[in-house]
Amino acid sequence: MTKCGGILLIQRVIKMTIILIAIIFLCPRPFSPARTKLSFLTWFGTPSSKALRIMWYVSTRGMAPRVDFEGALFSGYAPDGGLFMPEKLPQLDRETLCRWSALSYPSLVMELCALFIGPELIPRDDLNDLIHQGFSRFRHREVVHLSRLRNGLNVLELWHGATYAFKDLSLCCTAQLLQYFLEKRKKHVTVVVGTSGDTGSAAIESVQGAKNVDIIVLLPKGHCTKIQELQMTTVWKENVRVFAVEGNSDELDKPIKAVFEDVAFVKKHNLMSLNSINWSRVLVQMAHHFFAYFQCVPSLDVHPLPPVEVVVPTGAAGNLAAGCIAQRMGLPIRLVTAVNCNDIIHRTVQHGDFSLSETIKPTLASAMDIQVPYNMERIFWLLSDCNSQVTRALMEQFERTQSVHLPKELQSKLSAAVTSESVSDETITQTMVRCWEENQYLLCPHSAVAVSYHYQKLHRQPSSTPRCCLAPASAAKFQEAVLTAGLTPEIPSEILALERKETRCTLMRKSDDWMLMLRDTIEDMSQQWRDRFLNAAE
Repeated sequence: MTKCGGILLIQRVIKMTIILIAIIFLCPRPFSPARTKLSFLTWFGTPSSKALRIMWYVSTRGMAPRVDFEGALFSGYAPDGGLFMPEKLPQLDRETLCRWSALSYPSLVMELCALFIGPELIPRDDLNDLIHQGFSRFRHREVVHLSRLRNGLNVLELWHGATYAFKDLSLCCTAQLLQYFLEKRKKHVTVVVGTSGDTGSAAIESVQGAKNVDIIVLLPKGHCTKIQELQMTTVWKENVRVFAVEGNSDELDKPIKAVFEDVAFVKKHNLMSLNSINWSRVLVQMAHHFFAYFQCVPSLDVHPLPPVEVVVPTGAAGNLAAGCIAQRMGLPIRLVTAVNCNDIIHRTVQHGDFSLSETIKPTLASAMDIQVPYNMERIFWLLSDCNSQVTRALMEQFERTQSVHLPKELQSKLSAAVTSESVSDETITQTMVRCWEENQYLLCPHSAVAVSYHYQKLHRQPSSTPRCCLAPASAAKFQEAVLTAGLTPEIPSEILALERKETRCTLMRKSDDWMLMLRDTIEDMSQQWRDRFLNAAE
């Protein structure tokens, strides 16, 4: 070979190398969160790794542009009807888990939020202040408390917030994050919430009186407990409107989703949701599972890390989705989902049967009387290795026919990740009675759904694996169920005071056009805010 020919060959090699490097770094590549291990150093590492520090979110249906955390927070549903999920799901190594094991519940929330928001959007010091401000009004100094009872029963009390339900945990933080971005951007939002009982009161509590947030809540008339309803209808702040709908919780979700599908209307009025379709709620709820694990695991000095079974009573599957994500990140938990006789999630786990029943059956665990557990879409997407085509096809078929059978591979992955149990009202009351007799401890009916699984396992097959039952609400909110079980309610003074307050809400009759009423209210509240803003400017 001549010298000139050798030079030409070297030039060609260099050129091809540059092209290959460009292809590798610039072209999109398939991603599997289960195979991505990122420590905090690599995720938030050096100042030059700005692109790595941004956490992006994509729709489970794959037809919407990706957004950052702020975009996901303010969006609710994605424009294509899907739900937002992290594009990349980092795994936590053993060292990180061991370090986190010494943290308080608020500090765990802080670490998770830092990981999934990123310092580009909220600097760590600011985020720390927001999280601790959010939890400042909780009654228990630990915020979340583990009660260790007889026969290995561990009950994680998630209900020490203002409304005595677990929704306070995620919504108090979400409200702080909202306020941070709204004040920074000088913006206003209107929050629209459908509730089966607890979400509405917690959402109202978190934003009532806020100058740049209006909230509209739709509750199912006659399907909430009296206390749940009073917690919503006794709030007289001008930024709060409450509707009592002549329908169940699934039916009242329909006008809300229809309004959110009008993209121009959503943009004009800056609409958002605080239901657990909102990623921020799921993010904070992941901390329940980490805290449960660290409280119950016998030792972190063995390899591999020992498992803990977490029993999740669920309706819309937000807590369950949070657990599945934590599990995928490397937390060694075994998930059990416990439901009442409205058992779509149980049928899906056991048989792949994701289909509506003919009717919703009223139960003692009324907040779980749900037929459309919308967070199952997140779980389908996660367990199908982030396959948006599969997820979109499943959910679009479900929306058309109210029935879909999971592909065999997906159903197999679901049943491997989650165990399930369905519980009758009779079992709920029996569980409440047994827990009181053995421990002098009152369970709410939803907590009893979880604890009943523990009692069943004691009889069937005792296990050495620690088990933690999530308790989503205080028994004080469900006096009727406590009385049905033949027990005596313990009622705090704050709840007794609700009986003496004046109420305010608007009835949505079956004959009314619910979507029109909702749109008119949104437009009216937006106009009132604009008037207040202009008056303040003058």
